[in-house]
Amino acid sequence: MSSYPQPALAQVSSMTSAAAAEPARAVAFQGAPGCNSHRAALEYDPDCLPLPCFAFEDALDAVREGRAARAIIPIENSQHGRVADIHFLLPESGLSIVGEHFLAINHALMALGEGPFAAAYSHPQALGQSRRYLREKGMVPMAYADTAGAAAYVRELGDPTLAAIAPKLAAELYDLRIVEDNVEDADDNTTRFVVLAREPLDPFTLKDQKTMTTFIFEVNNVPAALYKALGGFATNGVNMTKLESYQTGASFAASKFYVDIEGAPGEARVDRAMQELAFHCKYVRPLGTYRLARSRG
Repeated sequence: MSSYPQPALAQVSSMTSAAAAEPARAVAFQGAPGCNSHRAALEYDPDCLPLPCFAFEDALDAVREGRAARAIIPIENSQHGRVADIHFLLPESGLSIVGEHFLAINHALMALGEGPFAAAYSHPQALGQSRRYLREKGMVPMAYADTAGAAAYVRELGDPTLAAIAPKLAAELYDLRIVEDNVEDADDNTTRFVVLAREPLDPFTLKDQKTMTTFIFEVNNVPAALYKALGGFATNGVNMTKLESYQTGASFAASKFYVDIEGAPGEARVDRAMQELAFHCKYVRPLGTYRLARSRG
């Protein structure tokens, strides 16, 4: 908690106490109160008790240790790609993906004064998503750990020549003036979040619903292994909406892959594709099956 700017500490303390009283309703998120992950938690479950955590790992630990029933983590943005390295974080946490949520991103410029402003603080993603606006206004982008934390930091500094780029909720929480709304460069800016819990959903409970399944795998280190491993998804008509490679360790011997597919275990076409995948892999590790929140394509 001490890593937050002073104006955020009272909010963090209050929200942490409320979550501790009813952990079954708590949803952990990374960032200071008022950030986009806070917004996402409230949109996903308006009845939840948002629990702010300083780092992604802290949010996952809150679920793993029973201080929150779920965590909501941003994993990719429509403009700037990957947000959190969920393929590194999730396997080590022992948690499962139980949902997804898409959040429309709207940034506001907020400050104590009316301008002009020498610099604007925000998360690097938000700064990148408002790059043209900042250039046109002649403001120096200054990176901060998260958007709402930047707003709290500007309040703490008390300098009217500094601004923050953050959700409007942050201006309400930290008593800042919204100088201009919707300063993002693209009006279709969207971030995808995943919802994590200690126990996976039973795919049978999602029967007759559109579903997503997420898993990681490592192919055998032989020529054309990936080509052969993925062939089963094509021949069985399974739509793969995400395939991302990543490396662990220093050997660089073989890539691991993070995958999203439409469908669930128990469907014949999915089971056949997964069986063919497993034949060409060292391992396949499921990360969760959950309801599809938005149609792809």
